[in-house]
Amino acid sequence: MAATTQTIAQRWGVVSGQLLDLVFPPRCACCKKFGAWLCEACLSGFRRVQPPFCTRCGEILSYGSLCARCRTSPPRIEAVRSVLQFEGGVRQAVHQFKYDGLSVLAEPLGGLMAAYLQEYPLGAEVVVPVPLHRKRVRDRGYNQSALLAQVVAAEHAVAVDTHTLIRQRATVPQVGLSVEGRVRNVKDAFVCTGNELAGKDVLLIDDVCTTGSTLESCADALYDSGARHVRGLTLSRANFGADGR
Repeated sequence: MAATTQTIAQRWGVVSGQLLDLVFPPRCACCKKFGAWLCEACLSGFRRVQPPFCTRCGEILSYGSLCARCRTSPPRIEAVRSVLQFEGGVRQAVHQFKYDGLSVLAEPLGGLMAAYLQEYPLGAEVVVPVPLHRKRVRDRGYNQSALLAQVVAAEHAVAVDTHTLIRQRATVPQVGLSVEGRVRNVKDAFVCTGNELAGKDVLLIDDVCTTGSTLESCADALYDSGARHVRGLTLSRANFGADGR
């Protein structure tokens, strides 16, 4: 009986989705053509982050394998990788995903991140999204990084933990802050509420990385609670001065 009920619910989900597509057909977030939330032409036009980049923090470089900062004072987080450059259509899609309620973009954008991990594995037992403060979640309706994390975790059949790492205090947006200001803004902003991640290899997920301050603050909280390894994967990488984290 339970199986029958589940089957009916699944079929209704498919049918209702088809009805919604008829009434509100998918429209590309970038070029506005009907047919998909992100069309193949726009997806193929997104610029990937290609070497050279810092093998530790992921900063895009002109040459070499380590940035000046990581040569002298490496972060605690072991590695940060990003899939796309935060520009043009990527910037447009991310803004609609975060601020315009277009949560359906989690599937194609998270799919790009999952595909990246297939080619460049980072090794993880559990996927953890960078948390928003509860007030920001109420205002926005969802945590965009959590939606991306769920797609990545499902594609790679690993666990996702959305409750252990929390943002214990609200922070101002990182946009417009100096490098030092960004570090101060998120210092001690995150904490783990339990020891569920102790001894685990954790992959942090976020939408945009600029200086890596947010990821590093999250890594501090995870290591302090006993995580074994912490690495990060973001959808996009922004040049300092662009909006992002």
